[in-house]
Amino acid sequence: MENSEKLTNSKEVIAYIAEQFPNCFTVEGEAKPLKIGIFQDLAERLSDDPKVSKTQLRAALRQYTSSWRYLHGVKAGASRIDLDGNECGVLEQEHVDHAQKALEESKAKVRARRKEQAAAKAAAEGDAKPKKVREKSSKPRNVKPKTSKLDKKPVETTRALSSDEVTVGKDVSVNMGNGNMPATIVEINKDDVRVRLTNGLTMVVKAEHLRS
Repeated sequence: MENSEKLTNSKEVIAYIAEQFPNCFTVEGEAKPLKIGIFQDLAERLSDDPKVSKTQLRAALRQYTSSWRYLHGVKAGASRIDLDGNECGVLEQEHVDHAQKALEESKAKVRARRKEQAAAKAAAEGDAKPKKVREKSSKPRNVKPKTSKLDKKPVETTRALSSDEVTVGKDVSVNMGNGNMPATIVEINKDDVRVRLTNGLTMVVKAEHLRS
């Protein structure tokens, strides 16, 4: 009774047909390329077997021939085999190319899935790098330091020169309207005074514009 129990999934079906046809199917190591149309041979051989149905055999064969170990076995120079392990012709190059392309695409999908899983795991555990970015972005930007009244430059206080103080060689400040410029008196005329600025230039100003 136990032997007639129906198999429930493709993995069990593959293990079963590998047991029934050990020269054709294998559950370990590199698999050999199968004869074209082997499904029909398999269905006929197991037509009276209550454990498997044609639908299960078709699904199991699809899984078996898409596995990496089977695709690795589909290579140039390899021969196809029937259910009894007899060779049934050498593989054509187009079948080899198709198998290698399918293998690379399958591996690429696995790599992409593992990468996504690793990223999701890192996000769940709290990755350190994003934390640093958040901490950095939390700092205020373009904020000018506050200045107190004590930091402001004191206002210079000056006074007008008396007539006695207007003498050649005296250091004075010339009131230019928007500020005072240091200078030295070099010549005194009746109404004007010639002064030399710190940059070497000389100019004539009224005595009333001089400050001490």
